[in-house]
Amino acid sequence: MSIFSTAFTEKRARKSYTPPGSLEGAVASGGAPVRITLIEYSETDVHETTSCTLELLPMEIKPGTVQWINVDGIHDHHLIESIGQRYQLHPLTQEDIANADQRSKFEDYDNYNIMIFKMLYYDKQVKTEQLSIVLQQGRVITFQEEHGGDPFNAIRDRIRQGKGRIRRMGADYLAYALMDAVVDSHFILLDRIGDELDVLDEQLLQDPTPQTHRNLHRLKREMLTMRKNLLPLREMITAMTRDESACFAESTEVFLRDLLDHTIRVIETLENYRDIVIEMVETYLSIISNRMNEVMKVLTIISTLFIPLTFIVGVYGMNFDYMPELHTRWAYPAVWLVMLLVVVVLMVYFRRKRWF
Repeated sequence: MSIFSTAFTEKRARKSYTPPGSLEGAVASGGAPVRITLIEYSETDVHETTSCTLELLPMEIKPGTVQWINVDGIHDHHLIESIGQRYQLHPLTQEDIANADQRSKFEDYDNYNIMIFKMLYYDKQVKTEQLSIVLQQGRVITFQEEHGGDPFNAIRDRIRQGKGRIRRMGADYLAYALMDAVVDSHFILLDRIGDELDVLDEQLLQDPTPQTHRNLHRLKREMLTMRKNLLPLREMITAMTRDESACFAESTEVFLRDLLDHTIRVIETLENYRDIVIEMVETYLSIISNRMNEVMKVLTIISTLFIPLTFIVGVYGMNFDYMPELHTRWAYPAVWLVMLLVVVVLMVYFRRKRWF
């Protein structure tokens, strides 16, 4: 059994012996201290707490106010359980939040909706980070696996500065804006991949090297990772557009359809890039094969030129006493002349055949 399959089996084994809704077997990465931030805003006012504690999290929501609670880090299971109990989150929801290996999904509970999906970001390679969004009436709670791929600074600035419609809309629009920020960050990844494909295409046309081949395979693996996480995201957003939950207002549904359109565009662009990478790999292999054919052709021509010369040299290298040419005065230069003529004739023949 390989190292990867062993690790996967051990990871699943830790979960298989725990009851449903338990956080004991939850698997999550990260070890840095969990950070909680709270933003409360209305159309006219914004209040932000950057280092919030569990005790300071508000229970009540003021009329006309939206609360956004963001939790960076899901490895503190006691904290997740405490937040879940504070805001009446189902134990299965708490388990899903604490496990970083969830597939993208949307679930509608009595008093909230939850969306769980992967954020993709680039840090020397494409990495994934789980994001869970809990939407209640007037409140959004986000759980980020880590803080590495946070794409929400633009949304925070819009809230602080009162730009756009976000301050005038409800919590459902905030949830949409967060998902839209994640999907838009995927376009940044695609731009980076497109730029790298342009560079690799130039290398293929000029002088491809084994490093070019390795870079193409790395891009192919990265795009497979993106595709693996984007297809379930499309399914999740499709389910949201078809759901009749009370948490999403009718005015927000049109934005959800636009979000679905953006997700489809990301997937289609990714599929196009994936086809391009496959074609570039095939082109690289063809170029290497052509180079090998050219080398083999040159070696074959050289070998063919020396075959008759080897024959002539072999004949006159035999140890016979009675060979008339051996005692002729001009025999040695005559043999050289014959060998040169053979080479010239073969070269002319190969040239007419356009073999070189």
